[in-house]
Amino acid sequence: MEIGCLTISHKKANVEDIEKLWLKVRTDLDSYISECGVSEYAYIFTCNRFELYLAGGDVESCLRGLVSRFDIAGKADILLGDECLLHLMRVAAGVESMIVGEEQILGQVRHYHNLCRKEGLTGEILDRVFSKAIQVGRKVRRETEISRGSVSIGSAAVDVAERILGTLKGKKALLVGAGEMGTLVARAIASKEVEAVLIANRTFERAEELARKIGGIAVKFDKLEEYLRICDVVISATSAPHKIIKKSDVEKAMKGRKSRLLIIDIALPRDVEEGVGDIDGVELLTIDDLRKVSEENLKKRLGEVEKAEQIIREELDQLKMLLKDMNAKAAIAAMYSLAEKYVGEEIEELYSRLSARYKLDDAAKEMLEDFASSLIRKFLREPTVRLREAARNEKSYIIEAVRYLFGDGNGRIPEAKAEKTEKIESKEDIPRSEVGS
Repeated sequence: MEIGCLTISHKKANVEDIEKLWLKVRTDLDSYISECGVSEYAYIFTCNRFELYLAGGDVESCLRGLVSRFDIAGKADILLGDECLLHLMRVAAGVESMIVGEEQILGQVRHYHNLCRKEGLTGEILDRVFSKAIQVGRKVRRETEISRGSVSIGSAAVDVAERILGTLKGKKALLVGAGEMGTLVARAIASKEVEAVLIANRTFERAEELARKIGGIAVKFDKLEEYLRICDVVISATSAPHKIIKKSDVEKAMKGRKSRLLIIDIALPRDVEEGVGDIDGVELLTIDDLRKVSEENLKKRLGEVEKAEQIIREELDQLKMLLKDMNAKAAIAAMYSLAEKYVGEEIEELYSRLSARYKLDDAAKEMLEDFASSLIRKFLREPTVRLREAARNEKSYIIEAVRYLFGDGNGRIPEAKAEKTEKIESKEDIPRSEVGS
């Protein structure tokens, strides 16, 4: 069993790259994975990363095929084995985030794991891996101060707005979107003594609910152009699949306006139509423009990152041991399953023959079953111990050999074929001089 992942993030790609990749992949991913033949997969898609995790056979070639298929060489990284496990833990802990220590990523990892599990995409391996990563993410935040201060894309957007405008005190802000990201923005901007926070959301009731929480004002979503005229800063953070703020609307809003308008688009897919930044008096920023905040954030948290890395390394060792035990467990289960399958058939036949002659009752059958179970346990006890030792000593070839020999416990080889193979092998074992004598 192999495990690996493909990751494309803010480190090598911009928002547009990630957005385009997601639009391509989401319609073709299932069919491609089925061609690969891997047994489990899961994905993560956020405002600055797309990641795909696979478990099964020949994972590396499957991931390399994906890179070639979607033409993302140079923008994507492929990580295998321990590197993949370490990476997912670092992602959940916020170490890999553009805003180091951000809280939101942990919830996103949990969300996509639950989503993939409900869709039947994950199995025992990836469920265990993702659960461990989520546990590590919680532990890092509990035992370090990596999440202290402004540690979300939303709060970073507010910090950037404050720098560009000099201050947000006395300014009017328009927030488009009242979801998870919008809520983070709302909380951050409400602490800046702005004159007003207007909140627009396609579902007006949700805008009202968020407005009550922060002391803002809910406004109608279809009246965005009117509010663009009077606000100093607009932060858009919806999850809409199409553009929300159109160039034509902004052009109308800027007519007769003397003050400049700052628009920050932190949505993915992006909310703001291309060309808005070319309008006179308008400054448009995206997630890519928040990198400077990320760099400063990292400098402040380097000490906490080191503590987080130590926790992650310790937890990685535990996860590796757990996966080794799981790998051995699959081989052991294959041995017992195949043995019990055929022993059960033989007991039924033996019981029928004995009953016909000696008129046995059900108690005799139970004795036969107990005898068979005891024999299987004793006979397979030593192979079981050796398989666990092999797994912990990373002798995976032994595990794979046992799983192959026992057919994963399915007993798929027909008896006729097995008998034919046995006859050929028996003949080959006899010295040539004795054949035909």
